Amino acid sequence: MTSKSMSTSAEARATARAASDSKWFEHAVRVGLVAFGVIHILVGWLALQLAFGDRGGAPNQQGALHILARQPGGELLLWITGVGLLFLALWQLTEATWGHTKDDGGTRARNRVTSAGKTVLYAVLGYSAIKTATAGSSKSNEDSLTRKLLDLPLGQAIVVAIGVVIGIVAAAHIKRGITTSFEERLQPGALGGSSGAVVKRLGQIGYVAKGVALAVLGGMFIWAGATYDADEAGGLDTALHTLLDASAGPWLLAVVAAGIIAFGLYCFAWARYADTRS
Repeated sequence: MTSKSMSTSAEARATARAASDSKWFEHAVRVGLVAFGVIHILVGWLALQLAFGDRGGAPNQQGALHILARQPGGELLLWITGVGLLFLALWQLTEATWGHTKDDGGTRARNRVTSAGKTVLYAVLGYSAIKTATAGSSKSNEDSLTRKLLDLPLGQAIVVAIGVVIGIVAAAHIKRGITTSFEERLQPGALGGSSGAVVKRLGQIGYVAKGVALAVLGGMFIWAGATYDADEAGGLDTALHTLLDASAGPWLLAVVAAGIIAFGLYCFAWARYADTRS
């Protein structure tokens, strides 16, 4: 690489970093976190309805987006949600590229990899919201995707690996909830006082509940890969239906659903107190 191209790359990097540190970018990220919270609250609400006998809705991100679409001004709400989530993706992309400077060595590398994964998650959700706004529907196709993966060379290993990764993310969520390490993402002093205690409890409950749901989802992918049966995999709604079919399933699902709602409420506080310059 020539010195001129290196200089151009450095200037582009500096420009991107300056944009990510700007006030408008910070506000856009906070809008995205609110949107992320709304989606979780709606998913939790659909899961609660499922727990108490209403099987008409899909307790997943797509179901949440369709609820937004049916509201007055639904198209505008979806556009705001989609754009906000895309800004979250951009934020996590900057974190994956040069963020987590407060961490050292392996911790920094691990957190940057995590941010890269979140970039994909937020981008997919943002795209789905905008697609729903423009096309009126965005049908989830996890099953067909799993079938395509299984048909690839080493397809079973790939699906099992996806399940393992989801399981690792689930374990990280549960650990984050138990140890309250999510506090590191907030501004110093954000959890002080009685209101801070409420936010802390919402974060604990929310992360653990979301981790449980993801653990079930990861297990389903591992089983699907091991048995070469795409029907055993699925999305978040399939995982929640699996909880429903367990012993004391309705009550277990209701607890997890309430926890997902708690995570959504925590996202509102996260939007208020997020430390966007790590």
